[in-house]
Amino acid sequence: MTNPKSNELLFCALGGSGEIGMNVTLYGHNGKWLMVDCGVTFADAHYPGIDVILPDLRFIEERLDDLVGVVLTHGHEDHIGALPYLAEDLGVPLYATPFTAGLIRGKLEEERIEDRVPIKLVSPEQPFNVGPFKVQVVPLSHSIPEANALLIETKAAKVFHTGDWKLDATPVIGAPASPEQLTAIGDRGIDVLVCDSTNVFNAEASGSEASVRQGLTESVARARARVVVTTFASNAARLHTLGQVAQETGRKLCVTGRSLDRIIRVAKATGYLKDFPDTIDVDTAMRLPRNRVLIVATGGQGEPRAALARIADGSHQIGLDAGDMVIFSAKQIPGNEVAIGRIQNQLAAKGVEMVTEKQAHVHVSGHPGRPELEKMYGWIRPKALVPVHGEMRHLMEHARFGNAKGIRHTLVQTDGDLVRLAPGAPEKIGDVAVGRLVLDGDVILPADGGTINERRRIAVNGQISVGIAVDRNGRAGGVPEIRVQGVPVEDEREPFLAEAAEAATEAMSGRARDRDRLREDVRLAVRRVATRWTGKKPVVDVVIVQV
Repeated sequence: MTNPKSNELLFCALGGSGEIGMNVTLYGHNGKWLMVDCGVTFADAHYPGIDVILPDLRFIEERLDDLVGVVLTHGHEDHIGALPYLAEDLGVPLYATPFTAGLIRGKLEEERIEDRVPIKLVSPEQPFNVGPFKVQVVPLSHSIPEANALLIETKAAKVFHTGDWKLDATPVIGAPASPEQLTAIGDRGIDVLVCDSTNVFNAEASGSEASVRQGLTESVARARARVVVTTFASNAARLHTLGQVAQETGRKLCVTGRSLDRIIRVAKATGYLKDFPDTIDVDTAMRLPRNRVLIVATGGQGEPRAALARIADGSHQIGLDAGDMVIFSAKQIPGNEVAIGRIQNQLAAKGVEMVTEKQAHVHVSGHPGRPELEKMYGWIRPKALVPVHGEMRHLMEHARFGNAKGIRHTLVQTDGDLVRLAPGAPEKIGDVAVGRLVLDGDVILPADGGTINERRRIAVNGQISVGIAVDRNGRAGGVPEIRVQGVPVEDEREPFLAEAAEAATEAMSGRARDRDRLREDVRLAVRRVATRWTGKKPVVDVVIVQV
């Protein structure tokens, strides 16, 4: 593929299109590339032993001399979470507003690379140049401070890249761009709107963050015992509201969870949460009368190691009993239903009352519903729409909605589609390499490479180890040693092992063979026994020891 030309603007999502999360977008112009965001997504049972999934950046890693920078729209994990693992290799500055920069800096410090990754602070008042791209951050509302759209200008075209956003007439934190300011941006002539599609199926607007305060206050006020509220740690506005709720209901505030501590620390350092009440530690909270404490905990998405999961299973310092209350001040992220349900069942078994957005107004979304999308179209008036941040069903529906509301050109693309945004109407012109990487402990691996595939096979079928001995002439002998893990022979383990050992012995007998042939003969013999007994095909490893 040739480098982007001086008269064209290219677009390519390496993550975040055709999926929710792991957002990475490239813009190409005049031989250079600009990256917007670099996030992660979170693993499910398909990736045993894995928590975090990273984008495969091989396309741009092969063109690092042409990458001019990474601009971050906001501080959510699906937009900045991959930076601690990938930013140093990219070797370019990161551009972020102060709150987002504070979160990134903390991540880089944990990896001890803060001195090797430059962060440049930007503000809405000051456009900045990154190579051939002129960029201006435009503040919008979202469920985290300093969420920004990007106005990206080149000689070929102007793009309004929304990032994650919503409309909020009464924001609790921050000052989003007004309709007049967004209209003025539209007056400059926007060629393409690259827009969040997460809530395109919602017929109603997302609602104001300020509206949640009453529902939370009423729920906490009627509680007669201990109250735990779980919410997204990054939602500093919700934390501000919970501080007010605690004061209004006469309860002391306790915060538990490292991510909550980090958000509060960075928010205060960058001028937010100035009137947040003093908090108490867990030990103090547990000594107070049950009706005098409000606890904010991480883990509302069912994360197994987060505070709420440990509270539910009884392994946390905070204990809940019958009559206590847990408020889920967050919406379930698709895919987390089972994990959340498990925690809720554990809480229910204790007699804990649960309040979700279905029982009370305790949450509003951070993404735009259809009325908000329509308003943005009217202010920005783009010639073309490229939906992002959604699964295929979201992207297709967003394109249909944009067409219905008068946007002439729409283009549905997915990760790896190389798109020419200008000149002319957006069109796909090629494909680039994309994929997923996993963070496995401290090692980054291909998501569908040998290690993870082996782990999947072991998880599904179990594993058998066979130890055999050979003499210096290559002849096998003695009694094979066999161990099994995860093979369903619990009730008949000893007879199974005896038959497997007999099969291995028979496979070892006869002529001398090279070690590879001997190993394969024994492996197949033992696996045939396992398949006959269980109907499964476990992973069989044969270890040969010379005696």
